[in-house]
Amino acid sequence: MDGSIKVEAAPTETTRLPRRAVRNIALLGICQALTQSCNTLMFASSALAVLTIIPPDLRMWANMPVTMQHLGVMLSVFPASLLMMRRGRKFGFRTGSLFGMIGASFAALGLQLASFPVMCLGGLLLGYAVANMQLYRFAAVELAPASFRAQAISYVTSGGVIAGIIGPGLARWTPDLWVPVFQASFVTVIVIHAIVFIVLGFIEFPVVKAEDSAGPQRPLLQIVSQPAYMVAAAGAMIAFGVMSFVMAASPLAIVQCGLDKSEAPVTIFVHVMGMFVPAFFTGHLIQRFGVFNMMTTGIALLIAGVAIALLGTTEWHFRAALGMNGVGWNFLFVGATTLLTTTYRPAERGKAQAFNDFMVFGTTATSSLMASMVLELKGWAFLNYLAFALVCVALAVIGIYRLRNPARV
Repeated sequence: MDGSIKVEAAPTETTRLPRRAVRNIALLGICQALTQSCNTLMFASSALAVLTIIPPDLRMWANMPVTMQHLGVMLSVFPASLLMMRRGRKFGFRTGSLFGMIGASFAALGLQLASFPVMCLGGLLLGYAVANMQLYRFAAVELAPASFRAQAISYVTSGGVIAGIIGPGLARWTPDLWVPVFQASFVTVIVIHAIVFIVLGFIEFPVVKAEDSAGPQRPLLQIVSQPAYMVAAAGAMIAFGVMSFVMAASPLAIVQCGLDKSEAPVTIFVHVMGMFVPAFFTGHLIQRFGVFNMMTTGIALLIAGVAIALLGTTEWHFRAALGMNGVGWNFLFVGATTLLTTTYRPAERGKAQAFNDFMVFGTTATSSLMASMVLELKGWAFLNYLAFALVCVALAVIGIYRLRNPARV
């Protein structure tokens, strides 16, 4: 794979996924669902938990633990990916689950001690677990025949549908179980990561082979400077950046606009459903209509989400805007990931995937940090105008590439 393979090539090796591949991808989808539930629970609860221990004049820093989580992802993608190249996917993913348990423990302890720095440390450690979760989509490609690349990515990503039910449900049910409020939410994250650790033991990941890391490799600069790689990375960065920017701010914006805090989990539920329900068929749509058409459709939906957010601040405006944002993220991100998998050789996958996720979560960390600051200083409308500007950048990048490479659809 060096970028010359067409993403949309019709399956020629087999007409359906082998039974073993279905089993392994299903189990990996369960891990995706559970880990994403933790992520959703943290998004819905962290900022509101921080508000219970910091003075009013520091409200703009309420998203700092989530931002530290994104920073942890950015710092972890290279070590996590390289560890898997050496020790295998199973060992690497289970290490990520251990970090998830440790990070959530620090978050719970920080809340108990009313220590903002300890909560931020918990977020940083949780970042390693999230970095591993983001590699599930690449592991899915290795569990299926090459002709089912887009479908494998899409099926594993669809595990987020379950996360969209479990995460917001736990966000509504757990905060008030005991004092301090929200500590039960963090303890729940510990339990879920322990379950993921067990499930990972039943997945038959490919055995690490010497040629996987010792085969021919190009310099990283040569890989990432390919036009297709740059378009894929830019699409993933903007998809995650805009999604994080809007989602991280929405719980705070909901309260700021006078709605009850219980609306936050409902809106996050609608958003996560938008993110992951389309994953059941996104792979098929990519195969039928082409990766760039689906990425462009994702951009259009992100713009529609911004437009709805600017029309009003009722609960239904928040739900519709975040739902549209989620669907747009799915089309743009799954398309970008599928395109990325055509740009590197097997021995290059560790550094190629890691660099992509490093850039993606560098963008996400910045977006998350800016979200609460922009919301506090400029308001919800201004935040959405910034999101619109970012989406326009993605549209320009894809448009220029398609004009220069009309043969690739």
